[in-house]
Amino acid sequence: MKTVLLLFGGESSEHDVSTASAKNVSQALDLKKFIVAYAYIDPKGEWWSVTAISERQGEGARRLLPLFGKGAFLIEGTDEMIIPDVILPILHGRNGEDGAVQAVAQLLHIPIVGCDMTSSAAAMNKYITKQIAMVNNINVATFGVHYATDAMPDFDVLAKNIGETIFIKPANAGSSIGVHKVASQTELDAALQDAHQHDDIVLMEKAVNARELEVGVLGNYPNIEVSVVGEIKPDGDFYSYDSKYDQASASQVMIPAEIASEISDQLRQQAAQIFHVLGGSGMARVDFFLDKDTQEIFLNEVNTIPGFTDISMYPKLWEQSGVAYPALIEKLIELAIVKK
Repeated sequence: MKTVLLLFGGESSEHDVSTASAKNVSQALDLKKFIVAYAYIDPKGEWWSVTAISERQGEGARRLLPLFGKGAFLIEGTDEMIIPDVILPILHGRNGEDGAVQAVAQLLHIPIVGCDMTSSAAAMNKYITKQIAMVNNINVATFGVHYATDAMPDFDVLAKNIGETIFIKPANAGSSIGVHKVASQTELDAALQDAHQHDDIVLMEKAVNARELEVGVLGNYPNIEVSVVGEIKPDGDFYSYDSKYDQASASQVMIPAEIASEISDQLRQQAAQIFHVLGGSGMARVDFFLDKDTQEIFLNEVNTIPGFTDISMYPKLWEQSGVAYPALIEKLIELAIVKK
């Protein structure tokens, strides 16, 4: 039996999403095949050894201390060690999905599910992802970049160069946190101030009248599989945090998406391509825009640790592609061990 260390929580604004995903993953793990240990990362970044995922995380728990180079963790105040065969990170956002945890695993000499440090960092940064995409002839929407130290831009100038309606997005954040749709100077000023609460680098991207389409990627190069294409139909102007996670959300998911077969083929090919050129391994969910008027495809972003909540698209895409949730988790663990 393999020992799996399930990481969840984390320091980012997606802490609660991580915990919700980890509950589902924990329930899907076959205890006849795996011994599961749990590491809860609290909002301050401290690691705790816990016995389960509960509402009162960390109470009475002991810190988990990495033993670099030894492939193990020490439970503080004891002689007990956790020696994982693989780390399963169900983390999102900064210090979870951006290569930080992947670097820790590399220094520990423990296989980790999903992308490595470099590809995680590149995919997490939307600015870097877009540049890599453009070099590889993958379309992205017109965009500009604003740094926290820059002066506030003039909206009229941006409207001429980018578009009359603009999305403001932190470069290193997920779950649509800090994302705003703006069409005036006042809205722009407020949106940039909020987005910079989450990142020093913010994208200013042309709003496309588009359908939101997503593809699941699974495997290690050259054996990369892609799922059917799914479509998000948000209940508002765009797929915001509330649209994703609020229980009252009326957003809908359509799997498979009702699109022409040639467009589906292009989306799936481009998903595999961007995953490969980013150096991806294990898993990712690749998000696209399909212009409703021109049928032009634009890459939106690459999520190297997609959600695993009840409503998350990645496991739903694979279920519709013939891979059930428990089998998906098992496959991801196998891919990590084989890669190592």
